[in-house]
Amino acid sequence: MTSRPLVIAHRGASGYELENSLAAFRAAAPRGADGVELDIHSTADGEIVVHHDEQLKDGRHLSRSTMPELLSAHLSNGEPIPTLEQVLSAIGDRLSVFVELKTLSPAADARLLAVLAAGPNPRGYAIHSFDHRIVQRVGRLKPGLRRGVLSGAYAVRPIAAMRDVGAKDLWQDQSLVDAELAAAVHQVDGRLIAWTVNTAERMQQLIGLGVDGLCTNYPDVARRAVDALAA
Repeated sequence: MTSRPLVIAHRGASGYELENSLAAFRAAAPRGADGVELDIHSTADGEIVVHHDEQLKDGRHLSRSTMPELLSAHLSNGEPIPTLEQVLSAIGDRLSVFVELKTLSPAADARLLAVLAAGPNPRGYAIHSFDHRIVQRVGRLKPGLRRGVLSGAYAVRPIAAMRDVGAKDLWQDQSLVDAELAAAVHQVDGRLIAWTVNTAERMQQLIGLGVDGLCTNYPDVARRAVDALAA
């Protein structure tokens, strides 16, 4: 376990600004985040956009729309749907960025890797997904890219799932984290990241169990919890 678990702003500082918006990502560092987590999809023309759902509220599908067609779409805070390139620029070189691959066409793999390579902090970028096949596929193209697997269940063999895709991070539903899981991940020099935890009490419990990261909508709350227990 790291002595000071990472504070990861879930979809940006989404407890204060609209999730996956430039406003939320810009608010992460001032509220104490070490990194941000975000969701991506690929468009029909191969652009990488940041948004949680593949289908917009107006019924359009990101994977079936081109980037020019999406220029008319706006988030509820009035901002346009951002590209990953725009988000990385807004976040800058101070924070790590954990990219959740929601839907990603194989044809867009090269574009994703190019955007990450050209960002202001390429060594601080990592990918993860519930679809472990995508993580494996992208990892084969870029073996040096840090990878993780998302889990909403307590797997009998969690380390096997990590090894299958060359992952160093296990993103585990915070309600299913225990000390045994943390110890297993640490035995293979991995990191255990708990998602999504929003109360100080639960953050303190998870730190005590040995997690290496707290993914939260409230990075300022996590910052205080981490700093208090580290002290």
